[in-house]
Amino acid sequence: MELDLRDRVVVVTGAGRGIGAVIARRFAAEGAHVAALDLAHEDAATATEEATDGAGGAPDAADGTAILPVVCDVTDPDSVDAAVAQVVARHGRIDVLVNNAGIVADSTVLETDWETWRRCLDVNAGGTFLMCRAAAPHMQDSGRGRILNAASFAAIVPSVGSAAYAASKAAVVQLSRVLASELGPHGITVNSYAPGMVPTAMNGFAEMPAAQQDRLLDTLSLRRWESADDVADLLLFLASDQASYITGALLDVSGGKFATQIPAVAYGR
Repeated sequence: MELDLRDRVVVVTGAGRGIGAVIARRFAAEGAHVAALDLAHEDAATATEEATDGAGGAPDAADGTAILPVVCDVTDPDSVDAAVAQVVARHGRIDVLVNNAGIVADSTVLETDWETWRRCLDVNAGGTFLMCRAAAPHMQDSGRGRILNAASFAAIVPSVGSAAYAASKAAVVQLSRVLASELGPHGITVNSYAPGMVPTAMNGFAEMPAAQQDRLLDTLSLRRWESADDVADLLLFLASDQASYITGALLDVSGGKFATQIPAVAYGR
């Protein structure tokens, strides 16, 4: 199957590191023009430097790189509008928006202060809303587009101590469903995706004691840590023409987390 994402204009938020940086590099390697949005220029530029060093991709005529670093605070409407305007001024349109930026809040409901709750909802749900609102009109002008919003397995089955995070990601799922119907008449698909356990600096899964890692891995039908490339593989497909009839969906890319009550039983047989 040829995805053919060459010359697509792709915006990835939170692209300076972790999963976002991998997503940006993977789209660039497919020949897309990628705008890597992050809070600071040095963070956004990280993806650009790494893509230039190793990922290849379609060179941008203006500076020879496949990825354009763009400073953006997704919680600030003015910053979001300016970032989108910068991408459109450079490339003339936006074909794909990946709302990857997010933060984690890890505390029980009674321990969660208002600022933590508000910040988590502002970044995860509010940032997704602002980016969609800013980018969608440019997709409407083109009569096509793909919006891919990072949810989480926490939106399906939350964990103790994850109320703010789970609520924010559940909000992303419902926002995506509403947008899918509102933007459908314009040829735009909107989907959310739910990664499972990807070791990052933010969650520290791979640095946990072995016994704790085993307990987490025992919840997976595919008993291994998820990689950022596993997530990127799904997004490349959803961004392609081959996914033109998939919209309003929450795609579970968690390795079969809790597909059965105790997946680890199969590994002991």
